[in-house]
Amino acid sequence: MIGPLRAVFFDAGNTLVQMNYAAIAEELGRLGTRVAPADVQRAEWRARVRLDDELFGRTGPASTETRSSADRYVRYLLEELGVRDEATIARATEFRHAYNPPIGIFNVVDPQAREALELVRRAGLRAGVISNSNGSVRASLQALGLAPYLDFVLDSGEVGFEKPDPRIFELALARAGIAAAEAVHVGDLYSIDVRGARAGGLHAVLLDPGGHWGERDCPRVPDLLSAIRLVTERR
Repeated sequence: MIGPLRAVFFDAGNTLVQMNYAAIAEELGRLGTRVAPADVQRAEWRARVRLDDELFGRTGPASTETRSSADRYVRYLLEELGVRDEATIARATEFRHAYNPPIGIFNVVDPQAREALELVRRAGLRAGVISNSNGSVRASLQALGLAPYLDFVLDSGEVGFEKPDPRIFELALARAGIAAAEAVHVGDLYSIDVRGARAGGLHAVLLDPGGHWGERDCPRVPDLLSAIRLVTERR
């Protein structure tokens, strides 16, 4: 699958950093819907596939960073939890926008993130982040203790273009000083991460923790450590 490898690039949200499922569950409880954080997590696994298929995959590239995309994401997550009351959806959507600015709801380190990044380092590979965001990713990764493991962070809010635009991947290759065939990108959205990486000539691995993506023309793995073991064992 993968030839000589010199770098691993990561998405940030839903990859190195998780949604704060506990905060969402707590807010839904205040709104009259009692769910556990694990329920929110499983619902999000399904919601991201639906978002990708219905918003990003069918009509071609669409921005992940618009308010309408974020609102649809919240709606899909709530619907996967069985919440269809429009007043509850509206209040949960406003909570999502107001929570923890400017970083937002993605403020919990993935339990495997540090070990995965350490494996990358021990393998002698460069590590970088390519994230669609609002300019806050670098500060977030610094606050969460992940920045020391990374050679660089590219934030679409800073560079002016976002995945799946191949230019952001080309910029990452330039930062790493390598050719496209020497890099693999790990992310959670097929149309954004996989198609974007491939458009830039990179390899790609799709995170599929719930097994909801179905058959795709790329490697699918359940978690970060599986992704890193896959790419390092097949170098």
